[in-house]
Amino acid sequence: MALSGLQIFKLLPKTNCKECGQATCMAFAMQLAAGKAELDECPYVSDEAKAELGEASAPPVRKVTIGTGDMAVTIGEETVLYRHEKRFEHMPGLGVLITGDMDDGEVDSLLEQLKQQEFNYVGQTLRPRVAAIKADDGARLAELAARADEKAGAALVLISGDAAALKAAAEPLKDRKPLLYAATEANFDDVAAVAGELDVPFAIKADSLEKLADLGQKAIDADFKEVVLDPCSATLGDVLMDQTLIRRAAVKQTFRALGFPTIGFPCDMTGDKMQEAVFASTFIAKYTGIVILSDLDPARVMPLLYLSQNIYTDPQRPMQMDQGVYPINDPNEDSPILVTTNFSLTYFTVSSEVEASKVPAWLCIMDVEGQSVLTAWAAGKFVADAIAPFLKKSGIEEKAPHRKITIPGYVAQISGELEEELGEGWEVQVGVREAADIPKYLRQLSKN
Repeated sequence: MALSGLQIFKLLPKTNCKECGQATCMAFAMQLAAGKAELDECPYVSDEAKAELGEASAPPVRKVTIGTGDMAVTIGEETVLYRHEKRFEHMPGLGVLITGDMDDGEVDSLLEQLKQQEFNYVGQTLRPRVAAIKADDGARLAELAARADEKAGAALVLISGDAAALKAAAEPLKDRKPLLYAATEANFDDVAAVAGELDVPFAIKADSLEKLADLGQKAIDADFKEVVLDPCSATLGDVLMDQTLIRRAAVKQTFRALGFPTIGFPCDMTGDKMQEAVFASTFIAKYTGIVILSDLDPARVMPLLYLSQNIYTDPQRPMQMDQGVYPINDPNEDSPILVTTNFSLTYFTVSSEVEASKVPAWLCIMDVEGQSVLTAWAAGKFVADAIAPFLKKSGIEEKAPHRKITIPGYVAQISGELEEELGEGWEVQVGVREAADIPKYLRQLSKN
């Protein structure tokens, strides 16, 4: 049972050192009890207190890691119901279903897609990482699991109702942390025993949340920490209801029996590929940790990955680029110089338009804590007396000694002041307002 804030406070060092970010130990204890802080944030808590506070300090949704290396998928560890309350922690793991009745060519094609398919969006590499292997025959399950590991290095979900088949497939790969799917009312003890012996995570499934909670509590009583839930949602409405109720119970009511990440199979809910993508997007939007598709068509996978990235981006920390000078289209000392902020979307929008123009250029990215041009200007971060020192220290004078720079059209009003701050020999040109107009602007500039 979770401890109250007062009970937690009694186990803290009571130094009021403020190193945890809270004004007092009592304030930290209340945050800890509410699941809005982590025990590790206190640098002076004793080992004895850590052991006693372990349950209280654990996030409402437990952390589970499937797979290893670059293809590992970490899910759970969530503390809020709504992203704006803090942030969502871990993007869902997107994967593909491989079944025992597929021929070798189809299996290899899916695994090759899984291995090769990746997308770069605003500085992040996004990709599917999970291979869900389903087979009734234990030998076939083991064969496909080994192939998926060898050819794609994928995070594995091994699917069978037979605990012996799960053990045969998982045992050679136990160091790769496969997820065993799934324990039910009928076979819970057998599947849990295999998971415990191999030290791998396992999923539990039931056709009602009440039964799912009973199995979740059974897992807790047996001291299993890496568990994944499947409420077996049959319709889109069920997905919305089940996933919301599970998260609400875990976060708002600290109901530990449902305090685990979830898995969803939109691939089993419809035969229509586009409808499957819609179902998958609902799973992603409503907290699901692993989402399994029937194929990896990039026309559907890419939007789902971008959706995941947008939802799981920390709303309190804008995505940003490193400050510096970025060469585009192999510029030389006579190439134009453009200046903008380090908001990732600004950088990638501007850089893609510069690249499309085919005009060599230098793009100077200034650190304004990830804000857009107008926001940074309004906050006093993208202004003349800040831009001038940045340019002088950036090294752009050595790369392009002509000292003619272009600022975004939205901050045209700072051009005169910026010239004064930069000093003699510098010329400030006012560029366009919209990124789409950059190619035309650069081509015209290169003619002058």
